[in-house]
Amino acid sequence: MRDTKLPAGWPVGRSLAVSVNVMLEGWTDDSAPGIGPMGNPLKPGFMDLQARSWAEYGPKTGMWRLLDILGDAGITANVYVSGIIGEHYPELLRRIAADGHVIGGHAYGQNIIPVYQQRDEEARDIARCIEIIEGASGRRPRGWISPRVTASAHTAELLAREGFIWHCDYADRDLPYRHATPAGEIVAIPFTMEVNDMPLYVRYGNAPEAFTGVLRRLLDGWPQRHNAPGIIDVTVHAHVFGRPFGAIELRAALDLIRPIDWAWPTTHAALAELYAPSATRAAAR
Repeated sequence: MRDTKLPAGWPVGRSLAVSVNVMLEGWTDDSAPGIGPMGNPLKPGFMDLQARSWAEYGPKTGMWRLLDILGDAGITANVYVSGIIGEHYPELLRRIAADGHVIGGHAYGQNIIPVYQQRDEEARDIARCIEIIEGASGRRPRGWISPRVTASAHTAELLAREGFIWHCDYADRDLPYRHATPAGEIVAIPFTMEVNDMPLYVRYGNAPEAFTGVLRRLLDGWPQRHNAPGIIDVTVHAHVFGRPFGAIELRAALDLIRPIDWAWPTTHAALAELYAPSATRAAAR
């Protein structure tokens, strides 16, 4: 049976929690995105410099535009950052922190997927990300999304050992829940993919306005369909919808959410705070 019980602190009368996420991604120097705007991958063994240039738009241009849009709309977002971005663009992380956004970890590079790593290797990668992000932004990350949203069998435990409060590599519930690991509990926050520029625009080739179209359909149908509470993510990638065509759609999406009195614009950090054990919340402060 699905869980519809809400924790204390969830706003009364607001059945849908909406989190806005920006994925600020980077690839190691010997790698490039596996999928890019040209669609057809190069032969193995050749560096796709076009895809690398496409990805570098995120920290060089796209993220700055998105920060302006979020600021104008008064929205606090979750920004999940590759460690390598913190190394190369520390001033950008300082701006994100200064604007008050939640900064989470997103592995060192997007080509480093936890399920392919040995346990010790993954542990070192997580520790490296913490050090880089905290050094650049002044904030220790408390939340995590793996590249491809694909954890290993050890990821949740390793994150709990490092003091992370929430982990988003889940897709099995409508609401967050406590996930037990040998190192203690961590809050599992399901990461929804329906309103996400990567599958909608890049992978499936929809027009940019499909992003707001799906969100509009979801918001129109939510109260008509059921009253059960849930969460959704509105997710953009800085190198994809940080471009003008995507930024237009993000702003339109924010305008759709704002007037709905039964929607709760929130962050993964705020959701995790509601679900985390009291001892975990106290230790994080």
